[in-house]
Amino acid sequence: MIPYLLRRLVEALPTLFLVSVVVFFLTRILPGDPVRLLLGEEPDPKVAEEVRRSLGLDRPLLVQYAGWLWNLFQGDLGRSIKDGTPVARLILEKLPTTIELATLAMLVALAIGLPSGVVAAVRRGTWLDGLVTSTSLMGVSVPNFFLGIMLIYLFSLRLGWVPPSGYVELWTDPKRNLLLMVLPAFTLGTALAGAIARFTRNSLLEVLSQDYIRTAKAKGVSSAAIVLKHGLRNAAIPIVTVLGLQLGGLLGGAVVTEQIFSIPGFGRLVVDAVFTRDFTVLQGVVLTSALAVFVVNTAVDVLYALIDPRIRYR
Repeated sequence: MIPYLLRRLVEALPTLFLVSVVVFFLTRILPGDPVRLLLGEEPDPKVAEEVRRSLGLDRPLLVQYAGWLWNLFQGDLGRSIKDGTPVARLILEKLPTTIELATLAMLVALAIGLPSGVVAAVRRGTWLDGLVTSTSLMGVSVPNFFLGIMLIYLFSLRLGWVPPSGYVELWTDPKRNLLLMVLPAFTLGTALAGAIARFTRNSLLEVLSQDYIRTAKAKGVSSAAIVLKHGLRNAAIPIVTVLGLQLGGLLGGAVVTEQIFSIPGFGRLVVDAVFTRDFTVLQGVVLTSALAVFVVNTAVDVLYALIDPRIRYR
């Protein structure tokens, strides 16, 4: 397993390098000048030139990229153009909030999607199957921003069950933190729940049609044991694959969800960086996201071997 993980790490380096090239040059073609955003629309030309020189923005793009990449190899993501705060510190401050939101959204998705998919597969062709199929399709189709606004209107403004927006750290006030995270987690997890339900249903239907399942039925094994012990475990690999692939979707959805619910997380950091043309923050955030996707996909590969003993990595 360790040689495999090392090989995956080596294989990821060209991808991360390509991501660094794309994100660096794409951020530089964004309209707007960060110096003007710092000093105002009509800054003193001498002051503006001095600020631009101090930030290194007067150098050729290739020189800027080489300097950023060199600092990156030394573990330095640079400093925010806006206020000089180290980018690594900003990411470390915001990342736990988004990890909490993504984890709660994933739990919501599993709690809804997995049982729904199993019920739809076991009750194939019934009204339950139709209900799960149609609601899962609706969950995948409804945009996050629309669902979030509707949930705020219904559960906060009309019923008053939970606060509409805001964020309190978990270790400061756990109860209020969970109350504030209920709607964002449901908003973000709904689309993933729909995808999990559909993949669970299809994978389980395929497994339940196999010969060894019919043999188990002939031996008198109970239906619950067949589904939970033999069926669901063998159908787990496609479901785990979907979970891994959906991480990028969760991070992308977090940008919108955090804006709707005023959560100061990773996604909001991205939006603020775009509006203030804070190139170094944007580069650091995107590169960290790419690294997170790589780590999760590698973890999914490891899970394959744990779920199915026939899979071996060398």
